[in-house]
Amino acid sequence: MTKVVKIKTGSKFEDHGSYSRIVAVDNWIFVSNTAGRNPQTQEIPVDVTEQTVQVFTNIERALAAVDASLADVISSRVFIQNPEDTAAVMTKVGEKFSGINPASTVTCPPLGSTAYKVEIEVTAYRGASKADIEERVISL
Repeated sequence: MTKVVKIKTGSKFEDHGSYSRIVAVDNWIFVSNTAGRNPQTQEIPVDVTEQTVQVFTNIERALAAVDASLADVISSRVFIQNPEDTAAVMTKVGEKFSGINPASTVTCPPLGSTAYKVEIEVTAYRGASKADIEERVISL
C-alpha cells in the first residue's frame, strides 16, 4: 500500500496557503518552493549568497525529516528575483549539487516578496544517492 507523509515546519505561510513543506509518496519526495528565511530567527539575509545558503539549510533539514538528503535530489527548480544575481546564486547551487547533478531549471520570475532574492524547489527519490548511476555525455 502506498504511504504518503506530509511534513509541515510550522511556517505561517504553510498554514495560510494550505501546503506542506514536503510530501513524500513512497520514495518520491517533493519539497515545496523554499525561501531563505531562518526558521529560528524568522530573519531573511539581505545578501543573495547568504540567502541561498539558508535556502539549502532549510531544504536539507526538510529532507532529513523523511530520511533523505541533497544527494537524493533528482530535479531542482531555482527561482531568482533579480537576473543580475544569477551568477552568485548558481555558484552556490553548483557547490551544493557538485557530483549530484540533478536536472535543473533556472528562471527569474517575480517572487512572493521583494525580500526573497532566491527560492528553490526540489524533487528527490529516497535512495537515489545509493543507486547505480551511469553518466553519459551526448552532443545536441
